Amino acid sequence: MMVSRLKNREQGTGNREQNVHLRVRCVATGAAMMVLLLIAGCRQDMQNQPKIRSQRGSELFADHRGARPQVANTVARGQLREDSYFYTGVIQAADGYREEKNEMPFPVTLDVLKRGQERFNIYCSPCHSRVGNGLGEIVQRGYKPAANYHDQVRLSQPISHYFYVMTHGYGAMPDYSAQLTPVDRWAVAAYIRALQLSQAAKVEDVPSGVPVRSLKEIAQEKHLPEGFAEPWTLPATAVQALPNDMKQGNPALAPTGPADLKITIPQSKPATAAAK
Repeated sequence: MMVSRLKNREQGTGNREQNVHLRVRCVATGAAMMVLLLIAGCRQDMQNQPKIRSQRGSELFADHRGARPQVANTVARGQLREDSYFYTGVIQAADGYREEKNEMPFPVTLDVLKRGQERFNIYCSPCHSRVGNGLGEIVQRGYKPAANYHDQVRLSQPISHYFYVMTHGYGAMPDYSAQLTPVDRWAVAAYIRALQLSQAAKVEDVPSGVPVRSLKEIAQEKHLPEGFAEPWTLPATAVQALPNDMKQGNPALAPTGPADLKITIPQSKPATAAAK
């Protein structure tokens, strides 16, 4: 019995030693494979691959330039702008110059006007106010009033003019092409035209059978501040270089570019008088 027990112990010890040797071999093999992978990954094929970097020369082409000229008459994916008027707001006139049109590139629905109102209130009303008279919040902070959409100049401008200004900016106004997509710019332009019509609307313009309510009544119903429905007044903080003109909407603002601007130059004194 004692002999058999000793043999079993010796066999158990031998098995454990074999298992340890196997584990050591597996670890060594795995480490060797990892080293081989690391060595293979250190090759410079990706770094030294034959490629052309921007603004560098190349021996591949006859002109030794790496940058290749664009292929004529090709358009990048997603940039095929077949309707030029939709994306620019202008057409080429008979004389070759750009010309604005009083025409929308797509039908104006109530949804289009609602979208234009939403975008207008977000991006335009801080300067132009929600009714478009140029008395936005910037005037309360001492800035010059923005363009008044209800003056003679803006009322006579075609609707695509507003799209063009939103695309490229005008005067102190930056462009909003990054904030507004082309379809949104057209929607805002359509809403500006609706604002112009609303400020000059008469009871006779309302279709028969449609009830007409006064603004004062609506203001009281919605618990709006007192004076909400009163005529607009020009804040004392408004800065204007020219005197107000009643033709420029309500309240009367200074014309942006009056056609009859008078420039007076004081007469200089005669040379003899100046010498004295």
